[in-house]
Amino acid sequence: MHPSSDLKERDFHDRWADGTLLSEINVFEAFECITAQENRFILQLMGNLKDARLLDIGAGLGESSVYFALKGARVTANDISPRMLDCCVALGRKHGVQISTLLGAAENFNFGDSQFDIVYGANVLHHSSDIEALMRGVRRALVPGGRFFFYDPLAYNPAINVYRRLANKVRTEDERPLRFSQLRIFYELFTEVHHREFWLTSLLIFFKYFLIDRIHPNTERYWKRILREDPQRIGWWFQPLVYIDNVLLRLPPFNYLAWNIVIWGGK
Repeated sequence: MHPSSDLKERDFHDRWADGTLLSEINVFEAFECITAQENRFILQLMGNLKDARLLDIGAGLGESSVYFALKGARVTANDISPRMLDCCVALGRKHGVQISTLLGAAENFNFGDSQFDIVYGANVLHHSSDIEALMRGVRRALVPGGRFFFYDPLAYNPAINVYRRLANKVRTEDERPLRFSQLRIFYELFTEVHHREFWLTSLLIFFKYFLIDRIHPNTERYWKRILREDPQRIGWWFQPLVYIDNVLLRLPPFNYLAWNIVIWGGK
């Protein structure tokens, strides 16, 4: 990132951390809720995390870092925001686990050579102005046979693009959702690369928030609200939509209309 962009990202996320109570952070829901589609899928791919050296890039408030630590991983959290990392450490302390931290923008950071078995990043790539530099750092940081897992929003869905324009006060202006053309970076750098898309018909839950619940996107982050949904209350209509998505999103051009993409692989 340009230095001014780094500063804006850091300040934005510092303010976010300062305005968040530890009691408001969903650790288990972020990986186990019926709406946590991407992380539930990633967990299946990861398998046993006992004693795995795991780097969480763009760790934010620390939900993922703490969850992985509770699963037995030795976690290092990276973020551009010092206040986010403070929150991450405090959240770990609350849950009885220790989190190591690395402060700095991921694309400019040297994570070392062959330091980690797993690299994970949630909603971090679309904040980066140089994904290739970031992923070169990931390749260096992984041990031979190490694996990476990222998920981020895609650029194509018109409803999501309207949502992003409406939610202009709860995101930074430098965000750039991913395009399929950027997958070439991963194929050039890694010997194994896969991707899968999530959220199409299941995005009806966003329409519910806006049209029925009358929640403005600047009032509450929808992508955080979904993790507080009661599976008993919404499962009867939400789960069938997930099944439909599982079929449609394996077929072009429907996958271009997905909200999020999971990219994983190894070196």
